[in-house]
Amino acid sequence: MQPTFLIENNFDTKLICGIDEAGRGPLAGPVVACTFLVDREKILPEVNDSKKISKPNRLKLFENLIKNHKYGVGIVDNFEIDKINILQATKLAMKISFDNFCEKYNLSPAVLLVDGNIAPFPKYRDLQEIIPIVKGDQKSISIACASIIAKEVRDNIMNNYDQQYPNYEFKKHFGYGTKKHFENIQKFGVCPIHRKTFEPIKSMLLSYENY
Repeated sequence: MQPTFLIENNFDTKLICGIDEAGRGPLAGPVVACTFLVDREKILPEVNDSKKISKPNRLKLFENLIKNHKYGVGIVDNFEIDKINILQATKLAMKISFDNFCEKYNLSPAVLLVDGNIAPFPKYRDLQEIIPIVKGDQKSISIACASIIAKEVRDNIMNNYDQQYPNYEFKKHFGYGTKKHFENIQKFGVCPIHRKTFEPIKSMLLSYENY
């Protein structure tokens, strides 16, 4: 399935933004969201769901998108994730990205297409509709573009963390629960960017307390 403008074409307004996140599932690092407004004259045909694009191609698309289109980014770190849970942190990252977009360009979208099955926040500013779309990054170009930016921004953050915490090899797995990541946690323990409410880290910390 290739994302198209079919959903966007249902609306009269041109102020239609897509919003998506990256990093709900990892054991470490932030969740990142992006709000994105497509300039149809500058969009590249290679745009797709970020998970379906190779890293080199995704990076090229990312550089094109941030240069030629309007977008906002929201980042919520692992400490806040542990405090309010990942669902609420994802909603917060989306709201931050939306506000960042509005303030950066002095624009307020009329329609927001959201990847997923829930609206991340109530309508405010000039929003007329918030439309959750399951697998939206595979259906809407606006959401697919947002997914690319969110993914690349988060990857860059994790690459920086890799330099800070080299024992965990974050540049290889970006915080996801790979076999190697589990082995490194077992060997070196929990580091400051691990999500302490996520399993198996939660149980590991509990076992340390009861030791």
